[in-house]
Amino acid sequence: MSSDGYADTRSQFRPGDHPTDHFLLTTVVGSYPKPKWLNRAKELAEDEERAFDEENLNEALDDAARLITDEHVRAGIDAVVDGEMRRNEMVEYFADRIEGYEFNGPVKVWGHNYFDKPSVADEVGYDEPWLVDEFEFTTGVTDRPVKVPITGPYTLASWSFNEHYDSEAELAYELADLVNTEIDALVESGARYIQIDEPALATTPDDHAIVGECLEHIAEGIPEDVRLGLHVCYGDYSRIYPEILDMPVHEYDLELANDGYEQLEVFTEPEFDKDLALGVVDVHTAEVETVEEIKANIERGFEVVPPERLTVSPDCGLKLLPRDAAYRKMENMVQAAREVESGLDAGEITVGYAGE
Repeated sequence: MSSDGYADTRSQFRPGDHPTDHFLLTTVVGSYPKPKWLNRAKELAEDEERAFDEENLNEALDDAARLITDEHVRAGIDAVVDGEMRRNEMVEYFADRIEGYEFNGPVKVWGHNYFDKPSVADEVGYDEPWLVDEFEFTTGVTDRPVKVPITGPYTLASWSFNEHYDSEAELAYELADLVNTEIDALVESGARYIQIDEPALATTPDDHAIVGECLEHIAEGIPEDVRLGLHVCYGDYSRIYPEILDMPVHEYDLELANDGYEQLEVFTEPEFDKDLALGVVDVHTAEVETVEEIKANIERGFEVVPPERLTVSPDCGLKLLPRDAAYRKMENMVQAAREVESGLDAGEITVGYAGE
């Protein structure tokens, strides 16, 4: 992959009527607060005494996906998602669709929180597409480009009980081949922006070589115009940089706002030669950053990459926030990005990134 290749994957998401010469791609990581009525609909569907069947639930899921996609559009996001309205949890959702997985009940993870941690009891396999219906529905309700987040194979392996394979790495590589198959199906349906989510890498950074090998499997045969990103949650990034630069992705989505960009300097030496999706709003607080605060955060990104390689995004998924706060964070984020673009056009913003 060349630097020109990165530019080519980005330009397709620029709106035809974009008002400025500069373009900062705005997007979100994936998850978004679910409407309260959707949670109630799921409860009704699980209640055998209620006449609320799967058809009713699917209608509710469609309505929620349509509503939240529209919220992203109204906020001005360039590459939208449906807020992952159909997904219950980032590992469980996929494990339920992969052959070889089984569920044996929830396990306690912290406090009073439980996670239905799956077990790999047999060889994993791909039966039918996981996300194609979701993607096709979302593209059917918006004219905006749609990004598809997929939980990565390393996280799927690391956050499961492995009862079949000799090692977690072997399981991860097998899962990576399945993710590659899923991306093929998504690309066939028109997807051009795929994000691999690997939050487990933040807690086990010494396994970056395994993640890199997984991404080699995932990227095999993917067309050059498909933008492939990697989201890594907050952690000690110095333990994975610069090694991650060798991974076959166009864009790294990093959670840097919540510690005030204390780790930003990590990515200045050696030069960060990929696109940076910079977290510019903190998803761990309901306090909504002002446009001016977000503009300052965006400009921090120019210390690492030039404007043509900066994507503007929240730190992580927004699902734990109040819905109103999540929306206003997106809205302010987009306004800040547009104002920074205007400032760049006018020569009012100095760009001094490490590669200059």
